Amino acid sequence: MSRSFAAHKPLADQAIVVFGASSGIGRVTALRAAARGAHVLAVGRDEAALDSLVAEAAPGRVVPATAEASDPAEVQGVADLAVATFGRLDTWAHVAGVAEYARFDDTTAEEFRRVVEVDRLGPVWGAKASLPYLRSGGGGAYVVVSSEVAKRGFPLASSYSAAKHGVDGFVEALRVELQKEEAPVSVTQIMPAAVDTPFFEHARTRLGVRPSGPPPVYSPEKVADAILRAAEHGGRDVAVGSAAKAQLALQRLSPRLVDAASRVAAFRLQRSDEPKDAGDDALFESPDGDDRVHGVVSNLHR
Repeated sequence: MSRSFAAHKPLADQAIVVFGASSGIGRVTALRAAARGAHVLAVGRDEAALDSLVAEAAPGRVVPATAEASDPAEVQGVADLAVATFGRLDTWAHVAGVAEYARFDDTTAEEFRRVVEVDRLGPVWGAKASLPYLRSGGGGAYVVVSSEVAKRGFPLASSYSAAKHGVDGFVEALRVELQKEEAPVSVTQIMPAAVDTPFFEHARTRLGVRPSGPPPVYSPEKVADAILRAAEHGGRDVAVGSAAKAQLALQRLSPRLVDAASRVAAFRLQRSDEPKDAGDDALFESPDGDDRVHGVVSNLHR
């Protein structure tokens, strides 16, 4: 039986941090939260994209802020800014992430470290910064967008898989600690399958081509809706997309069978036909003005 003491407000009464709001899932989450009446602190690295988000959102509902997810001081500054601006913090939605697609042997130590610092430690710093405010404000939700690879690693994405496995272990431990103290805060991990966002275009690649998500590919709006449901109602581990649900079920049933399927299909399905060089990405540097919600990865355009 799940045990939770979390307290959640209707979205229209919430102040929400969306960390990773420049494009993709985070951007559409911020837009939909604002449209439903929430006050949103939209955080990212791309200042131009955040400015366009403010212009696109419901008037007066979105405040932009730039911060680096791997820097605990900057992440703490985001939480402090949210409370200084809105007087409270009700949901922390951590969406920011980077990736590299390469064989492990071709991944440099610096690249592996960068993915882990952003994708594993970023959510840790988000929890460290937000939990005191969530507790003292009467409760709320800590939501982190992870991935289906949190439970089953993919070849050619060893650094990303390692980081997301770390998030899975972290939120499991954190959730039980909060339950033990009867804290009014829910901890939800959102685990999508492949999503049609600029994520794959921003990822570093050593495959010689743009990486791609294995089909079927889902809309970022579907993931945003899962995040906002968690903001209002909590939840535990939420798989988004039938492919993610099937992958996780098969992993529980037979990891060896998933090994075999990955050897046959995963290498091919994570490669597009579009040439791309390593370094043409957002692993270390922010994109400049890329404010798209959708990318080029779909079931028809791979």
